[in-house]
Amino acid sequence: MARAQFQKGQKVWVECVGVWARIEHVQPVWAKGFDEPVRVTYDVGLGREFLAQELAVPTEDPGATAGDNARWRLLRARNKWQAAEDCPHHPFPGTYPVVVTDPQDWGGWRVPGAEYDRDPQRIEYQARLIAVAPRLLDLANSMIAAVADVPDDAPPEMRRLAELARDLVRDVTETTTVAPVTEQATTRMSGRTEPLPDAPAESRATQAA
Repeated sequence: MARAQFQKGQKVWVECVGVWARIEHVQPVWAKGFDEPVRVTYDVGLGREFLAQELAVPTEDPGATAGDNARWRLLRARNKWQAAEDCPHHPFPGTYPVVVTDPQDWGGWRVPGAEYDRDPQRIEYQARLIAVAPRLLDLANSMIAAVADVPDDAPPEMRRLAELARDLVRDVTETTTVAPVTEQATTRMSGRTEPLPDAPAESRATQAA
């Protein structure tokens, strides 16, 4: 016999599609002579019903509570691919941005030289945004807590914003018990669709080091 493992409104990861969704309807399938459903499917608004094994529940990511977010900072590294005189269109010729997230200035975010050179202004903006992301997350959590303290007295617009902030925070701090599957891009040849070859497994951090 089958029992419902999820409930209406619950957030789930749809493994075969690779997206988050919410349970819209729990669909028990009954058979004559049985007191309980023989199967339970779930409608998540994606055009078909899913079985429980195709869905996963979000769990708290241990990395989200590590407590080292405040150490994220933006540094500038020497550009090893181009001399300063060869790239006057860069905001800071001779250097590129690196966001470090470790006390020893290790780890974090950076891009390959060719990608930076293609659109340096956009990469600079991304670096600044990533560096302040922990503080924006703290701000969202503070808004959520402030509304939670006085839920009946908070203005409707503040409650709405706090609910949006809660959803955004969950997108950051929650993961699934099943590893998400990343779909490869495909190309059609002779009526067949085949995955494109894997890109070389070279770390972006290594390229930019």
